[in-house]
Amino acid sequence: MGVIEADLAARPRPGRIGDLVTLLRPLHSVKSLLLVPLPLLDAGQWTLTALAHAAWAVAGFVLAGACVYIGNDLADRHRDRLHPVKRHRPIAAGRVSVRAAHLYRTLLVVLLALIVAAGPGRPYWPLLAYLALNVAYSRSLKHVPLVDVGAVALGFALRVVQGYAAIGAPISGWLVVTVFSLSLLLIVGKRRRELLESGPDHRPALRGYSVELTDHLLQFAAVLSAVAGLVYVRTEAPLGPYGPGALVLATPFVLFALFRYLQVVLVDGGGGDPVRGLLGDRGLAVTALGLAVVLGTAFVLARNPALAAALLR
Repeated sequence: MGVIEADLAARPRPGRIGDLVTLLRPLHSVKSLLLVPLPLLDAGQWTLTALAHAAWAVAGFVLAGACVYIGNDLADRHRDRLHPVKRHRPIAAGRVSVRAAHLYRTLLVVLLALIVAAGPGRPYWPLLAYLALNVAYSRSLKHVPLVDVGAVALGFALRVVQGYAAIGAPISGWLVVTVFSLSLLLIVGKRRRELLESGPDHRPALRGYSVELTDHLLQFAAVLSAVAGLVYVRTEAPLGPYGPGALVLATPFVLFALFRYLQVVLVDGGGGDPVRGLLGDRGLAVTALGLAVVLGTAFVLARNPALAAALLR
């Protein structure tokens, strides 16, 4: 028995149900829970109808993401066995058979089709574009350096676009650019970590990267994220006359959050799991809370002129 097989045999098995749940990557559902409803804030629509439409879109993207994760695990199962962490995934570890995984994904695709068919009548082209993009990603794009990170980041942007389509609101271009560039930042950080941990044996596209290149890409994506986000706050965010003040107060939080993330990746050796890293880092959590307070206060004041007049007289 080789080293990998011995390691797999030594690890406790979560059970069949646990493995099927793990395949869905439930923690990663937070991507849809946060990104799809963003247009609700931008458009200021808080009606029950808008909330229901956004929730329907979230459910669709959660299922679509689960189908994509299973498909990727099926396609990458041989390479995942060479990765120190991914080799423990249910399919790569052999705890879920290829046949069972295909059947599981088929059932989820059927459920997704039912959700789209029974939806509230809003266009679902961003969701369908996301699925098509990920089919192309699994078959070829994932092996093309630079294109691979752009394709993944585009998937995040499509979540936001679906949110706008769900509530029938005009798209905020700067918000979409902000989400795309932030996603690009996180994905490049993940690629950098993969490059240091396992190299191109696990992900062939890494042959087109170097640590130095990823460092430069991180800096570029961080600058683009900061500029796009702050321009959105100043121009298209629903903050009314409080936009300029929110811009000034939000800038330190935005910059510190980006600085902290770069520190996590470049100094602390993190970035391998962006979702866990973002949710588990206290510095980023506190900064996000401060930014939410600033933008939330400006949003409430802009939506309630009488309250603003009473507080600011």
